Amino acid sequence: MANYTTIDDPSAYFQTVIYTGNATARSITFDGNSDMQPDWIWGKQRSGTDSHQLTDSVRGVTKILNSDTTAAENTTSAAITAFGSNGFSLGTGGGYNGNNVTQVAWNWKKTADAGFDIVSYSGNNSTNRQISHSLSAKPDMMLVKCRQSGLWKIYHSSLGATKYLVLNDTAGVVDSNSTWNDTEPTSSNFTLGDDGNVNETGETYINYLFAEKQGYSKFGSYTGNGNANGAFVYTGFKPAWVMVKRTDGGANYWEIRDNKREPNNAMYFRLFPNTASAESQDANEKIDYLSNGFKLRNTTTGSNGSGNSYIYMAFAENPFVASNFNPATAR
Repeated sequence: MANYTTIDDPSAYFQTVIYTGNATARSITFDGNSDMQPDWIWGKQRSGTDSHQLTDSVRGVTKILNSDTTAAENTTSAAITAFGSNGFSLGTGGGYNGNNVTQVAWNWKKTADAGFDIVSYSGNNSTNRQISHSLSAKPDMMLVKCRQSGLWKIYHSSLGATKYLVLNDTAGVVDSNSTWNDTEPTSSNFTLGDDGNVNETGETYINYLFAEKQGYSKFGSYTGNGNANGAFVYTGFKPAWVMVKRTDGGANYWEIRDNKREPNNAMYFRLFPNTASAESQDANEKIDYLSNGFKLRNTTTGSNGSGNSYIYMAFAENPFVASNFNPATAR
């Protein structure tokens, strides 16, 4: 396998944008090297406490799910009003555009080239239910939500198909054969059991699926060392966005950091997918983004507890080595 990426410009497939809401209909434009029309927008108030807002092109711009609740999908014409050719349009709604509220939005383009697909399906309460996807690769992470109501069930390849995590909760990993039917996803389909959170008769679901792409995305695990000169996690790129979750017990938040809210090391601005809390700025929770991965600079169980196990999901600002063999630089 080549040691370089085929995605020289990650901004063609993932971009973060920060802005301040003004409760006025307007357009938000991305500032990456490439223009990108998003298919999934994940927004969160930084200074406010409205829930996370998740909108995608499969369900349509008027449909919102919240990563921090089990609530049913909300329908509104005042949030995202259009997916633009290089950004998105906003209505006057508070979740995405509250007046004088600082905001962040994380944005992905749906394409097999970047290892991202969105699948909508209806439940039937059967076991060994197989549903096709378009990744042409085995998914490394899946985020499934019932559009009526239910837990966010998470598959991660480091844990395997016998286990799941819950995005809207702080709990550790759970062993279950009714969620993924103890069956690993393949390059063409994913398998469900009869768990009502993923496959209830009469309910509809959305699944966000990701497959790892060298130099662009990484879905892995690591063990914390409880040291301020903490664990180093190799990703093969300079990160733009990292989400971490402890898996081996204990009530620990999911944590998201990105390079737009903090363009310089050390980074300690966190948002939490499982809560509507405003952005946390805790200097005891520092990490660094490096040219080829990230390094924990804290001693806490949230991301670097001694001997604790963690999974992560990461996307690139720059590949460590591009297809022209030019290396990424550190921050």
